[in-house]
Amino acid sequence: MRCLRILVAGMAVFVWFGFQIAQLSAAPTAKIVEVKGEIIDTWCYLSGVMGGPDAVVGTAHHTCALWCAAGGIPVGVKAEDGTVYMVLKVKGEDPLAQSDTILELQSDSIVAKGEHYIRDGINYLVVAEVVSNAGITNKNHDDFGVVPGFAIPELN
Repeated sequence: MRCLRILVAGMAVFVWFGFQIAQLSAAPTAKIVEVKGEIIDTWCYLSGVMGGPDAVVGTAHHTCALWCAAGGIPVGVKAEDGTVYMVLKVKGEDPLAQSDTILELQSDSIVAKGEHYIRDGINYLVVAEVVSNAGITNKNHDDFGVVPGFAIPELN
């Protein structure tokens, strides 16, 4: 009976280790990248709820992008090649939804260095460093107005 218990315990440990190894091999591996692009509001950009992709970036969408980031909507980096990276974390900020850094960077053109992960076709970025920040360079409000229109305060 004692041998049977030892055998069952040994098999359980073997199965547990096998499961752990399988989990490790299934985890995505990071690639260190440097991404140049604009910090965007992912909800409005990907859903199209506030307009087309050219209208929901830059100065036209800056106020809404601030509201979304402050409310916990994940931000992204839209790279110059059009690739969108979902930002999971900015070094030194936790939790991201309460990040002053994210609000300060919203709509800015940046160069970010960090860890790039791909899972189920989605690009994720853990920003280790903002290498440079050119501020808001996409001044598209003359073309699109303010998106959404109700972001303009009423003057009494």
